[in-house]
Amino acid sequence: MNKIKLWTWNFLIITIINFFMFFAFQLFPSALPPYLKSLGASDNLLGWLQGLMTVAILFVRPFAGLVLDRYGRKGIFIAGIIGMFLVTLAYRFFPVVGIIFFIRFVHGIVWGIANTACSTVATDNIEKSRFSEAMGYFSLASSIAMAVAPAVALSLGMQNNILLALGFLAITIILAFLMKYQKPQMEQTKKRMLPYAKESILPSAIMLLFTITFGAIVTFIALYAAQKSIKGIGIFFTVYAVAMLVTRPFLGKLIDSKGFSAGIWPSVIMVPASLILLSMSNNLAVFLICGAIYGIGIGAAQASLQTMAIVNTPKDRTGAANATFFTGFDGGIGMGAVLAGFISTILGYSGMFAIMAIFPILAGILYFVTSKRKQGQSTLS
Repeated sequence: MNKIKLWTWNFLIITIINFFMFFAFQLFPSALPPYLKSLGASDNLLGWLQGLMTVAILFVRPFAGLVLDRYGRKGIFIAGIIGMFLVTLAYRFFPVVGIIFFIRFVHGIVWGIANTACSTVATDNIEKSRFSEAMGYFSLASSIAMAVAPAVALSLGMQNNILLALGFLAITIILAFLMKYQKPQMEQTKKRMLPYAKESILPSAIMLLFTITFGAIVTFIALYAAQKSIKGIGIFFTVYAVAMLVTRPFLGKLIDSKGFSAGIWPSVIMVPASLILLSMSNNLAVFLICGAIYGIGIGAAQASLQTMAIVNTPKDRTGAANATFFTGFDGGIGMGAVLAGFISTILGYSGMFAIMAIFPILAGILYFVTSKRKQGQSTLS
């Protein structure tokens, strides 16, 4: 039997857009903490930088999903990208801690709109029989950006990061106009819709517990390495990216054929193991081993859970499904940054990373407790 075509024009373009958009966004989480610390901000305050942005994202995502399902994709998608461009430009002119916090809040709003729209456009162009494989490639674009961008950001400095982000966002705006978009169904525009998709709540909650750890890493890994006099820590994110690059396509096919557990259980083992090892690391080589293990684990978790969030949701509710999933994804990153900032002031960076290992274990417990109840409701379980 011939497989359904995966790499259509639309899917190729939206995957490229996903990479550039994520890269532009991820230039700032790792670069802003050292920059703000040089301006006098404390560790505890640095955690709230990510937390404040997450509040904005959590606020806007459900409304973005609702509008996408009711009125269509194109207008809100392009508006979100243009908003990101303007907010990124604002960083260049205001080197003041308080103003940067406000800019970061607005950045969270426009990111929540653009990212929800981007993922929804992608799911419009994927058949369910190859969903996890396709989303593996789509998410791989964002995962590579999330991994490479922090390393680039730490080497360039804030002003150069801003210029690079503006260039990437200009490319995404052009590409967004070259796509064809799914129109909302007429009956869908007339009925009352909820901002969240109930089918996506469980995978969203499990993903939150995983991404709590990423919030801690992206916010404090550079400061932790500096404390241990380890140079070149930016390569941690490169190794993390390569680990994902090698494993994500295989993981997507495995999850499509074997079910969600094939991705989730390895994650429940690998993510805590990497964090515990990180808490005991004293040289760059061990840091990089942690990055590889962590990258495979987080990649497997996202591949499984994003598929779980979408495939059982009605086609006309994919905007809400994506909004629900990424509410958990972003909520975990923001919560992790805040918790890590608080814990690190008490236990130090090493103790903080060890404590973070608890959360993916809790994710495994939540999945185990609910999986039997969910069996039969999932097309892949």
